[in-house]
Amino acid sequence: MPKIIVLGAGRVGRVIARDLHEDPGIEVTVADVREEYLAGLGERHGFATRAADLGDPARVRHLAADYDLAIGALPGALGLQTMEAVIEASTHYVDISFMPEDPRPLAHRARDKGLIVLYDIGVAPGMSNVLLARGVRDLAPATFARYLVGGLPVVRRLPWEYEAPFSPIDVVEEYTRPARLVSGGRPRVRPALSDPELFEFPEVGTLEGFLTDGLRSMVDTVDCPHLEEKTLRYPGHADRIRVLRDTGFFDDREITLGGRSVNVRDFTFALLDPAWFQHEGSKEFTVMRIEIEGTPDGTPERIVWDLLDRTDTERGETSMARTTGFPAAICARHILAGTAPLSPGVHPPEALAADGAFVDTLLRAHQKRGVRYLKR
Repeated sequence: MPKIIVLGAGRVGRVIARDLHEDPGIEVTVADVREEYLAGLGERHGFATRAADLGDPARVRHLAADYDLAIGALPGALGLQTMEAVIEASTHYVDISFMPEDPRPLAHRARDKGLIVLYDIGVAPGMSNVLLARGVRDLAPATFARYLVGGLPVVRRLPWEYEAPFSPIDVVEEYTRPARLVSGGRPRVRPALSDPELFEFPEVGTLEGFLTDGLRSMVDTVDCPHLEEKTLRYPGHADRIRVLRDTGFFDDREITLGGRSVNVRDFTFALLDPAWFQHEGSKEFTVMRIEIEGTPDGTPERIVWDLLDRTDTERGETSMARTTGFPAAICARHILAGTAPLSPGVHPPEALAADGAFVDTLLRAHQKRGVRYLKR
């Protein structure tokens, strides 16, 4: 029986583990430093658990060596070092950490060990990459492609009208990391939160989209002269974030307060963490739209994919955890079964788009779980 270890017992890690645990042909273990999280999982779902400091690469390497595949559901700051440790352990790896680094230079290490490493395989990045890249192939030559995505609370509470569905540190990373895009056939960089515009969504209403660094690897793997990604929030949220950012609240530097040295960014996180905390039972939704335009056979055509997923109150799972965790769990199964269209190496999600039949398999697996991507 294949063995999988899920590194991280947060909201997304729990969804991944639960999905895999429902497969009687897979043995699942969850690891985390927070023993109270593990105790709850063991009592409610019967998972095997391992208490471990996952910020220690040597500990991760030791853990991963006992498993056929590891899944990383950790903050982005731990992403690259965790991937390196799992590769050193000679274990296949699936990752959703949204790490700031490009992990593709590790490809030769994975190939030498015959390992498949698939990273960024959540909802966005993740399914966004797969469907956008597939659309660009289907409408070649493509002329325009972008995706819009956001996770938001149903109830809007001032001043933020936002609750963080994952680590607030990674949310702030979206707001501060320069946004890469392609315009006029050339890679370009713009400040995050740039180019705001309003969009209308059925059942949701008006949302504001602004540039963030969600394209990542697609800047150089997808052949399209215009590529962009925008994060969606309720109108006005981005203005408040700009005030914090431009005032320096997100700076990683030390200041002196009352004779004590304080890191500005740590101070800000300490304030935002409770302000953005997503309480258990809070209802939220994930919305995404992927748009591709092209001229196959010289005729202008357009494809739009829409996703609207809401909190699963019966299972106690947030939509962001579901839509992020399911792709990782689904692809992990296929990697172990040898049915993923990937060779040994380190791959971004859009690598899966080369196989149209596999894309259809992914979509059917999501639909079986109640997550529907609607194409028009």
